[in-house]
Amino acid sequence: MFVWRLATGSMLAITAIASNIARQYVGPGLVNGDTFVHDPTVVKTPEGTYLAAYTGDYVQLKTSTDRTTWRNAGPAFPNGAPWTTPYTGGEKNLWAPDLAYANGQYYLYYSASTFGSSRSAIFLATSRTGASGSWTNHGLVVESNTNSNYNAIDPNLIIDAQGRWWLSFGSFWSGIKIVELDKSTGKPIDNRNLISVASRPDSGGAVEAPCITRHGNHYYLWVSFDRCCNGAASTYRIMVGRSTSVTGPYVDKAGKPMMQGGGTQMLASHGSVHGPGHNAVFTDVDGDVLVYHYYRNDGVAQLGINRVRYENGWPVIY
Repeated sequence: MFVWRLATGSMLAITAIASNIARQYVGPGLVNGDTFVHDPTVVKTPEGTYLAAYTGDYVQLKTSTDRTTWRNAGPAFPNGAPWTTPYTGGEKNLWAPDLAYANGQYYLYYSASTFGSSRSAIFLATSRTGASGSWTNHGLVVESNTNSNYNAIDPNLIIDAQGRWWLSFGSFWSGIKIVELDKSTGKPIDNRNLISVASRPDSGGAVEAPCITRHGNHYYLWVSFDRCCNGAASTYRIMVGRSTSVTGPYVDKAGKPMMQGGGTQMLASHGSVHGPGHNAVFTDVDGDVLVYHYYRNDGVAQLGINRVRYENGWPVIY
């Protein structure tokens, strides 16, 4: 009788593959309270609480004391944001904010556009408290138009190991860009000097929502692939690559450049979690924390939170 056996090395390889696949479908951690969110960003406050911003009328805010229970905290701009109307056509909805805390104040980068258009702009506001109505508008940061080969939405601030400030952004078209900022103003040193760091030339350009983080000797470029904003039918998924330089080149775990469509899948649709994406990562006392949105079976967007650890230099969501 012939008995088929796998060598120990093959068994270990299969176990590792199965483990990696399972990690791509981890469920979100416990959250409660006001859990509706889209394109979330979270910052830990100096007081030890949490401030979130997300896509909504005049940029919506939430707060939490424990990272679990969230409460609505009103719009950043309760009196409106008329400076954005050339890009929004008068719509109140402002997209994809990014929160950071530096120099004793909060920095809020956010987008103004209309769906499917590259007539877009990223703006900056600051606040000492982060509260609704406390934000000071500092105007335009980056803009794109219908002749641009990029889209000026989905901003994310990263301060590199040398203390230099960089803003990544982008959605579809030619992909994700990064530009150096003057840290005294929070605006580009030269907005003509855009560096490309990720694209999907063979997939309709479907990459957006960059978030660059640093851990150890590497920078990690998190992005979302495929389609957002279609409720439970959304195909969004979270991908990552890494580089030893903030400006790239970024490659995935298999070594494929992100400029050629590379990206290691970190989280994808499963069960009642549909289209997880547009993530941000911040560091807390218990390590790095991933925040993102996903859609429930009824199509309502929800806040997802998971922790992140690193194995062999690569992030693992759990």
